[in-house]
Amino acid sequence: MGSIWKMLRANILTLLFLCSLVSSVTASVSYDRKAIIINGQRRILLSGSIHYPRSTPEMWPDLIQKAKNGGLDVIQTYVFWNGHEPSPGQYYFEGRYDLVKFIKLVQQAGLLVHLRIGPYVCAEWNFGGFPVWLKYIPEIEFRTDNGPFKEKMQGFTGKIVNMMKSERLFQSQGGPIIMSQIENEFGPVEWEIGAPGKVYTEMGSADGRWIEYWSSMGYVQTG
Repeated sequence: MGSIWKMLRANILTLLFLCSLVSSVTASVSYDRKAIIINGQRRILLSGSIHYPRSTPEMWPDLIQKAKNGGLDVIQTYVFWNGHEPSPGQYYFEGRYDLVKFIKLVQQAGLLVHLRIGPYVCAEWNFGGFPVWLKYIPEIEFRTDNGPFKEKMQGFTGKIVNMMKSERLFQSQGGPIIMSQIENEFGPVEWEIGAPGKVYTEMGSADGRWIEYWSSMGYVQTG
C-alpha cells in the first residue's frame, strides 16, 4: 500500500507541476496528503469523460450541462493525435476536433478540465490515437526511449501545450485546466519493457526542454 501511495503522490505532484509551469504567476492548484487544493480550498472532485470528437460541437453544450447537472466538477478528455495531425505537420482543429472551443464551453459551464494529451490514448479509438503515418517512419518504436518517436510526439504534445497556453486555458492563467497528463496506463508497459520504458517516463526530470510537456505517465487511473 505504501508503494502505491508513493506512486500516486509522485504522479499527482508532477501533474500539478506541469500546471505551475504554464505561467509566471503562482499556480492556484496544489496538492497535499489530504486533497487537491484550488485557490486555497481543499476539494473533493468528481470527474467524468466527454470525448469531444465522438459528438458534434452542437451537442457539446448539452452534454456538458448534463454532466454538471449530474454532479460532476471536472470534465476529462483525451486529445486524439490522429484526428489533429492526419498528415505530418498538417494540423486540424475544426468541427468536432475544435479542442479550444470544447474547453471554453466547459469553462463557461463552470466546470474544470483534466486534459489527457496522449500521445497514446487507447479509448477504444483507432490505433490508440496514433496517426497511421507514424508507423512508416524508419526505425520508429512506439512508447519507449526511441529518438524518432520522441521527436514526433514532442512536436505534437508541445503544440497542444502551447495552444492551451496561448488561449490562457491553464488554471494558473485563469483557465479551467487543473491537470494535464501525458500517456495512458503506462505502468504495465514500463514493467514489461524495462529500462527503455523507465527512460521514457523520466525524460522530463532529466531534460529541461521536455519538462513543460510531461506530467503523469498514466499511473493515476482516472477513468
